[in-house]
Amino acid sequence: MDNPKAPDKLLKTRFEPKHVDAALKHFRAMVEEFQRSEWEESIAKGGKFIEAVLKALWVHVGNKVPPPREFKAGKIIIDLEKCPQSSFEDTVRLTIPRACRFTYDIASNRGARHDPDEVDPNEMDANAVIATCSWILAEMLRYSQKGAIDLDRVKELLSSLVQRRYPVIEEVDGRVYFHLKKKSARDIALLTLWHKHPERISKDEITQTVTRHRFTKHNASMAVSRLTDLVDDDGSGNLKLLAPGLRQAEQIIASCNAYQLAY
Repeated sequence: MDNPKAPDKLLKTRFEPKHVDAALKHFRAMVEEFQRSEWEESIAKGGKFIEAVLKALWVHVGNKVPPPREFKAGKIIIDLEKCPQSSFEDTVRLTIPRACRFTYDIASNRGARHDPDEVDPNEMDANAVIATCSWILAEMLRYSQKGAIDLDRVKELLSSLVQRRYPVIEEVDGRVYFHLKKKSARDIALLTLWHKHPERISKDEITQTVTRHRFTKHNASMAVSRLTDLVDDDGSGNLKLLAPGLRQAEQIIASCNAYQLAY
């Protein structure tokens, strides 16, 4: 049964359902890419989120979304500012669109500022994009539920949207760590293979990674042995994850995404 207090239901009280669905889909994808430390992919998904938000705002003020080839984010941002003040709040006309412009500019130029002799800006840009997109979505929710009876639920959702986000994967001097709320030795072994894919990795290195996550060497060895049906062994103890293993690893990342919008 659908939850009437789910974020999509709350947003759809004011915004076109198909654009809400698109915005939430891109938001989730952006967060998941960010938590994998896939900075450019996260930024790109943020750009898609902004496009969906602008379409939602444009329809909300009484217009039709232009065909894909004629859709210009910059023009819609400018035209939203021209909407009558007496009919629409500043957050619809000015505040959200200006945040969209900032984010869309970054997304449209991702990697363009990268110089091999300088610090890669993508991680910094991804942090800015995800923070701003979270604020935009929270502001849309606040606007949609202005005067709502269930204020506690709205506050809970707003809090979850604006909290700071961190990558699930961290690498320190070649040592990989997986920051998951709940994890088993097998999960860590599987994610180690997934992180290394498509390269091979030795059983010893997987075992070391698992023990680094506070599991005993015995448990780590058992975890590796339990992945036999998910890996290809070159005969020398060097493993490569097969397609079913890749799918399982992706599911672990998605299920452990502490910031995914709850339904």
